[in-house]
Amino acid sequence: MRGCRARLVWLLVLSLAWLGPALGGEEEDGEVVDEEEAEVLSDELREEDSVLVLHEHNFDRALSEHRLLLVEFYAPWCGHCQRLAPTFARAATVLRNESSPAQLGKVDATAQAALANEFGITSYPTLKLFRDGNRTHPLAYTGRAAGIVRWMQRRASPSATLLQDAATAAAFVSSQDLVVVGFFKDLEGEAAQVFYEVASELVDVPFGVVKAAELFQAYGLSADTVCLFKKFDEGRTDFPVDPARGLDAAELTRLLRVHSLELVMEFTNETSDEIFSAKIPHHMLLFLNKSSSAQLALQDGFRAAAGSFRGEVLFVVVDVTGFGADVLPFFGLTPADAPTLRLVKMENNRKYRMDQDTFSDTAIRTFIQAVLDGKVKPHLMSAEPPEDWDTRPVKVLVGKTFEQVAFDETKNVFVKFYAPWCSHCQAMAAAWEELGERYKDHEDIVIAELDSTANELENITINGFPTLHYFPAGPGRKMVEYKSARDVETFSKFLENGGTLPEEPPAVSETEIPGMLTTSPDTPPSELKNREEKRS
Repeated sequence: MRGCRARLVWLLVLSLAWLGPALGGEEEDGEVVDEEEAEVLSDELREEDSVLVLHEHNFDRALSEHRLLLVEFYAPWCGHCQRLAPTFARAATVLRNESSPAQLGKVDATAQAALANEFGITSYPTLKLFRDGNRTHPLAYTGRAAGIVRWMQRRASPSATLLQDAATAAAFVSSQDLVVVGFFKDLEGEAAQVFYEVASELVDVPFGVVKAAELFQAYGLSADTVCLFKKFDEGRTDFPVDPARGLDAAELTRLLRVHSLELVMEFTNETSDEIFSAKIPHHMLLFLNKSSSAQLALQDGFRAAAGSFRGEVLFVVVDVTGFGADVLPFFGLTPADAPTLRLVKMENNRKYRMDQDTFSDTAIRTFIQAVLDGKVKPHLMSAEPPEDWDTRPVKVLVGKTFEQVAFDETKNVFVKFYAPWCSHCQAMAAAWEELGERYKDHEDIVIAELDSTANELENITINGFPTLHYFPAGPGRKMVEYKSARDVETFSKFLENGGTLPEEPPAVSETEIPGMLTTSPDTPPSELKNREEKRS
């Protein structure tokens, strides 16, 4: 996705609430080193801050000397890489101090084009794990930026601890708030191997494994089962292994993530990451003022309704006077609106408002089921239009006026969907105003903009900022997404050519993985100014 990465607004708010100021890219030009002019390199292995400095001449040697080698492919001018660098170096130092067989290395992919091409590097930074000297099938890093050490530790030792007797098992189960134990009669069997695979990925939870028959009996089991032990809610959840289908890694991972969460979560700085990494498709939010005992009592009905939708709907309590205060504007709410309920469909950020006559568990369950069945229309926010909205060179649209302007069959309407905090939107603001001035006297062309953080549209979902859509004149409610350069001349060519360009360059993309941003290697450094979301 190009421009400022916009997750769902509910998630964007979290960025504002807990991540703090983001690092921006550098302005200086990035050079690709001409390998013929580069210094002569040997296969010697040297380090910077405990991280191996790798290139095509010493890469094989590094693979042969290190059983587990996690390599970061980076660009020196990439702001995301610069932000990751100290975390990566600290992880390398921790692993070295533990005498771990795991080692970290880095490759300047702009200087080592052959290695970048060989391993299909399409964004920066990209992390790949090489195991046992295998160069042909590296494993993509799947953890968070802050979890490199634990991710590597899981791969450097058995992913699950063998529990051989009752005392060891009891101590393991009580050692953490969450632990997973797999009971398998054959530890070499297919189901056990899938369990080990899942254990190597879910590095935040300790995994144990049991074979002894007396332990099966002690925990009331007769067949292969994965048990999640937790010091909250029901205390234990069992996932029996289907004798015919066995274990599916993706499904077991999903179940463990879902049931590792409390039935009702409170939205705090500590829990926000858990809430969104669970990938539950709907969130039911109870906004309340925790200083009010009457409003706190509403949690009883909220909790009573939650069990019916586990895995499908995540129930979250948001304190409007605490950590949750920052998210209120994105729901069109103020603290005075509490208590109130909203259901959010995460795939498209659609919000649904429940009538406030009752907060009973029955009413909540009925409302949620109606939303899931498609019987409730989303609640769409709309700002009020400014008095001069249609007299400016750039028309200011809101939710209430969008349809009548964008789908006017006599007009060609070019709309910028933006967020006020988005640095890319700010950077192109002058060009958009100039475009408006250029076409203000054209009766059949309208240049407009809509603040997507304050206005929602029923049939158009905006996933990134800025997003530019062209709505051509005529019947059919057509819409064309503009994906080319963001300058006045290119905009003009697009408009004069009826909403197309003879040859559109590929869109610059930026993707976000948990805790770490990546940048396309084709993006010139001049485009990297403020590539990250503005979070302050």
